[in-house]
Amino acid sequence: MSSAIEERPLVTRRIVYNDSISRWFVGASVVWALVALLLGVVIALQLAFSGANIHPMLSYGRLRPLHTNAAIFAFVGNMLFAGIYYSTQRLVKARLPSDLLAKIHFWGWQLIIVSAAITLPLGFTQGKEYAELEWPIDIAIAVVWVVFAVNFFWTLARRAEKHLYVAIWFYIATIVTVAVLHIVNSFVVPVGALKSYSVFGGAQDALVQWWYGHNAVAFFLTTPILGIMYYFVPKAADRPVYSYRLSIIHFWALVFVYIWAGPHHLLNTALPEWAQTLGMVFSIMLWAPSWGGMLNGLFTLRGAWDKVRVDPVLKFFAAGLTFYGMATFEGPLLSIRSISSLAHYTDWVVGHVHSGALGWNGFMAAGMFYWMVPRLFGTKLHSTRLAEAHFWIGTIGILFYISSMWISGVMQGLMWRAADEGGALTYPSFVETVIAIRPMYFMRLIGGLMYLAGMIMMAVNLYRTVRAGRAVDGIAEVVVPEVKAEVRWSRLVVGKPVVVSSVALVLLVLFGRGDAITSFAWLVLLAVVGGGTLLIDAVSKRGSEPTWHRLLEGRALVFTVLTVGAVLVGGIVQIVPAVLVSPSAPGRTEVRVATPLEIEGRDIYIREGCYTCHSQMIRPLAFEARRYGDASTIDESRYDHPFQWGSKRTGPDLAREGGKNPNLWHYLHFNDPPSISPGSNMPSYAHFTEGRVDFKGTEAKMRALRLVGVPFTVEQVQRSEALAREQAESIAADLAEQGVHIAPDSEMVAVIAYLQSLGLQSDATSMKPSSEQVQASGLR
Repeated sequence: MSSAIEERPLVTRRIVYNDSISRWFVGASVVWALVALLLGVVIALQLAFSGANIHPMLSYGRLRPLHTNAAIFAFVGNMLFAGIYYSTQRLVKARLPSDLLAKIHFWGWQLIIVSAAITLPLGFTQGKEYAELEWPIDIAIAVVWVVFAVNFFWTLARRAEKHLYVAIWFYIATIVTVAVLHIVNSFVVPVGALKSYSVFGGAQDALVQWWYGHNAVAFFLTTPILGIMYYFVPKAADRPVYSYRLSIIHFWALVFVYIWAGPHHLLNTALPEWAQTLGMVFSIMLWAPSWGGMLNGLFTLRGAWDKVRVDPVLKFFAAGLTFYGMATFEGPLLSIRSISSLAHYTDWVVGHVHSGALGWNGFMAAGMFYWMVPRLFGTKLHSTRLAEAHFWIGTIGILFYISSMWISGVMQGLMWRAADEGGALTYPSFVETVIAIRPMYFMRLIGGLMYLAGMIMMAVNLYRTVRAGRAVDGIAEVVVPEVKAEVRWSRLVVGKPVVVSSVALVLLVLFGRGDAITSFAWLVLLAVVGGGTLLIDAVSKRGSEPTWHRLLEGRALVFTVLTVGAVLVGGIVQIVPAVLVSPSAPGRTEVRVATPLEIEGRDIYIREGCYTCHSQMIRPLAFEARRYGDASTIDESRYDHPFQWGSKRTGPDLAREGGKNPNLWHYLHFNDPPSISPGSNMPSYAHFTEGRVDFKGTEAKMRALRLVGVPFTVEQVQRSEALAREQAESIAADLAEQGVHIAPDSEMVAVIAYLQSLGLQSDATSMKPSSEQVQASGLR
């Protein structure tokens, strides 16, 4: 019997992509970009000229978190959703399975952004960098993110193109990692509808927060934009990606290494030494994969540089990749402990952040918009010349911005540590540095205005492009694939890269628990062995047989599971020990617990965004000890929920502020800062005098804090209102003796009580100044 094989005709089907969702997200991104940049210009003006703080709700401390949230989650968030929806459908040859989920995603995300725009100026905040939004909004973020994830993975499940292109890898990493980061960092105990306390405190909260904060930058502002780069740069240049093999190493090295680097934000603090060293080592290791991705993108333009000269889209992409390379060189540099001691808390870090945000995210967004919008509306870009003008004014604006911040940051770092031959500080008053760098703040403002002008040009250009065309959805004729037996998942799980990396990980757990050097040697060995095996597999040729990784690219679920594993290793090693074992200093003493009134004062301090300008962490550096006092210990902030170590010093550190100045000094300083500290750019907080503290709600706050580990007794909780009023009356009476009459339940009294408690180790509940203090302060 002969077995003749009949040729079957190819079966095709017509797909109409859902491009309306990409049009919506592009429009939202452009609008929110203008809002975020306008807010940035306003707060830049407020730092240069404190008189621009025209209302408590529009003060720097309240607008700065709104600016960062608008830039990250509104501008870039909407941009990445537009790019992911557009490119994913075309890469996998499948329409989004649910238009309804896409609409829920879009409108849910906009509602979250509007909620942030309302709650943050009103002072409802958790006080954590990039995670300020209160718990109901956090829940909404999680729900909307799950809707996005379901629609994305459902699309992968229905794909006609079984092979997953490199851009999809980065989208997968983004979706699963952001979910993990957001959920862990959002563990709180609610007190009311818009008030909560983090379950983590002190060093634990600092480690969890910067594990989240650093990797929010990594997996919200970097990996999805890299995925967009891998799709749109080859499309715009009409060139294939430079190196498929380099993209494999780039992806796995980045997602594995990035997650470990968060503690570099806490170098020279009271964080345990092992965590600091871990963050520094892995941050330096990030140089390799980051530059691998940059070079893969730039080399993709080889043979197309003649197009770069005339095509504004490619100009934006080339410049964006260059700024990415600059930012990812500077980041590891700033993670070296000695350099961090100079740069941390200064404007240098602000310049670093904005070189990535404006140069990498902003320019990649502009390039993507200029390429996408004409195709989404079936027309040509309205004006290439206007896009060219946007590119050049935006580039010059970025250079003005980051150069001014570099100069300002280095000046700050050097002035803070400058000392004469006898060891005395050359600039003992903090405000001297504020006065010295003010010209750089005006230069930063000019740069921001130029960048905003460029984005307004883009908005006008895109609007006119849209008006000239009409909405067009992409169409593709897709060959229906034959049903074939897939590679068994077990073959992939027991593949050589997985087995070798797992063995190295087990050896790390068994033998890497000694001193820091031994542990990090094993960690580096794990990274080298795993990455080396992956590289060998990627370049190995076995005739017509595909490599292990090529097979993996056909199994979306297995790929996702392995990605989650690569990400979770670093998170587990860092976070679990810190959470399960309370860190403490050797021979620690009992830590003073805040009083009910001080808790109310701290909540007002957080509400006003004071943590955005003041740190509460004296580093173990000689010049800091001379300026602020003894270095902070890990125990002192144990009961701070959230931690208040800070990340920027626009004003002095406050870790040992308690008792330095009398109550009257603080009262006058809050009312008119320049009258007490000439040259200060701190806004007035005279409204504290009129604001009132609701002591009836203090008990609920103390119950919540007791639940997360603050050792209040039952009696203290029950008597919280009486204790708060008693301390408030003591402070009000002291002010009355100095000629200032103020209501005991005013917010001013509560904040003064909080500041006077910072750094105290005794059980003192009020700080009545001695006559020497009053005379030294110059108030009499």
